[in-house]
Amino acid sequence: MPQITFIDARGESRTVEGEAGATVMEVAIRNGVPGIEAECGGACACATCHVYVDDAWAAQTGTPEPMEEDMLDFAFDVKPTSRLSCQIKLRDELDGLVVRTPARQG
Repeated sequence: MPQITFIDARGESRTVEGEAGATVMEVAIRNGVPGIEAECGGACACATCHVYVDDAWAAQTGTPEPMEEDMLDFAFDVKPTSRLSCQIKLRDELDGLVVRTPARQG
C-alpha cells in the first residue's frame, strides 16, 4: 500500500497508507488529515482539497487537466506544484508521495 506524507502549513507531518486506485483526497479524509476539507466530495467542483505536491514528486503526479486548472483558480495561494488532491490517483509508484496543505482552503 502506498504511503503519503501530508505536511501542514505549520510544518507538522503525518504519514498514512492508502490503497492503489484511491485518490489522495480519499486517503486524507479516511485518515482524518487536517487541512483537507473536500467539500464537493471529490467531484472536482471546488478547491477545498488543494495541496502542493513536493517538487520531487511533481513529474510522477502529472499536470492538472483543464477542469482541474479551472478549479485551482478558486484555491488559496496557488503555486506551480498546486493540485487538487481529488485528482491524484494513488498507484504503487507513488509510494512515499509528499504533499503540503495550504494555510487555508478555498
